[in-house]
Parts: sequence; C-alpha cells; structure tokens
Amino acid sequence: MNRITRATRKQDACRWALLLGVALMFFAGTAGAESCNLSRIHGDLVFPVERIPSEWTCKLHAIIKSPTTVTRVGPIRVALSEPLYQYLLGEPPFAAALIRRLNLGSYHSQAWGDRRFWGDDGEGTKGFVRLVYEDAESRIYLLDGSHDSRLLPQITGKAVVFLRMAVVRDHLGNEDVDSTIVAYTRLDNRFLSGLVSFLHPLIRSMVTSKLQKGVETVHRLGVTMRQNPSRVLREAELDPPLPEQHLMFLRTVLGPQQDSAPAISPANAIP
Repeated sequence: MNRITRATRKQDACRWALLLGVALMFFAGTAGAESCNLSRIHGDLVFPVERIPSEWTCKLHAIIKSPTTVTRVGPIRVALSEPLYQYLLGEPPFAAALIRRLNLGSYHSQAWGDRRFWGDDGEGTKGFVRLVYEDAESRIYLLDGSHDSRLLPQITGKAVVFLRMAVVRDHLGNEDVDSTIVAYTRLDNRFLSGLVSFLHPLIRSMVTSKLQKGVETVHRLGVTMRQNPSRVLREAELDPPLPEQHLMFLRTVLGPQQDSAPAISPANAIP
C-alpha cells in the first residue's frame, strides 16, 4: 500500500512539474512578446506595426530600441503613378536593371527567396533587404549590409526602414507619389558604436545621402518615363531583353504616352 502511495505521489509530482514547466514557458513567451512591442509612431507618422508577422517583431525591436542613428527623409515627390511605383518597389532586380540601362545609376539587385533581395548601389554599399510588411500606403524593411569608405574601415550594420507613400497630383494633373522614409540604423562594430558621439554627423550624413539618392534615382526614372517613354521601352527590349512579364507591364503603362512631354521638376525634388 505504501509502495502504491509513493508511486502515486511521484506521478502527481511529475504532473505538477510538467504543468509548471509549461506555465513558465508560456509566461516567458508572453513576457518576451511584450518586451518587443513596437511603437506605432515613427518620424511623426503612424504605421500599422500590429500587423507585422510576430517572428519579425523582436528583430525590428532590437534595432529600434538602441539605434546608432535615426534618420527621416522626405516627403520627396517621385514622378511615378502609384501602380508603377508599387510595381518597381516590388521588383528591385527589374528596377535596378532599368536604371542601369538608362544610365541613371549603377544599382544591382538579385532575388534571394520570398520578399528578400540582395542589392549593391555601386558606390560601396551592399547587403540584403527583407520586406517585412506592406500595404497600399506603407512598407517596412529590415536591412543587413555593409559600407566601404575611404574615411573608415568597412562598416557593417542593420537597419529598419519605414516607408510611407501618399498619392498627389502635379500641376499638369499627373499622378505622383510623395515618399517619406524613417530609418533606424545600428552598427555591428562595438568600437564604432562607442564613438557614436563623434561619428554621428558622418554616419547620419551617409545614411541620409543614401536614402535621398535612392529616391532621387527613382524620381529621375519616372521623369524619363514621362518625357521619353519610347526610349524606356527601347532600352528595356534591347538584347538581352528584360523578362517578358516586365516588358508587358511597361508596354501597358507606357504605350499610350507620347514623347517630348514637358520637363518635370517638382519644387521638393532633390536637385
């Protein structure tokens, strides 16, 4: 009888230990999720961070809570319709190839799985970009890359980039998009991060110039599409032609337009 009682007590103890372990795991997971809560406000703009997939929340939070720099750029007007702008954002390799063919920049990009791309701006900055969230007005990216500079050793780091888009009309009635970017950048190198008070102006200037140039290049692409759509199509079709699905899209959006449209120079575009 005593043997049965001891066995029963042992089984009960095991059950309680198992339940306690499950409870601790649950509360630990809950506490971790709560500690990774993201603010909805970034650069005075509200973003739907509650819609971000849970597996990315803590990764973004780790950068946002202790950034080396925080940068806001914009709004900057881009001479593209919303459908065309959204299409180019969703197809970085195509956008980069078109920019190179039109001699507007030296960008390169390759797809690395679902919503993940490798990019190189041709000026020392390269790395991976992951699209974490998107809707009609917003996009949120996670970047992991490096920059080679004459002034500093190779800089590696990560960034969270919030993009807000707003459709507007120019003085000719063309549909444009105003883009505002908020970027949180964190360096990997602890020594460089420790010198942030000295390096802050340099790092901030570098990040700002990179963001501005990227948007400026897309704006120049839009201007070329409006002023000379036949040239854009011709360059895209040159051997080897760009993928057929992209050519079909360009023919659809650029076909009805005529060349020699008036010059477009929004007041708030970057010169």
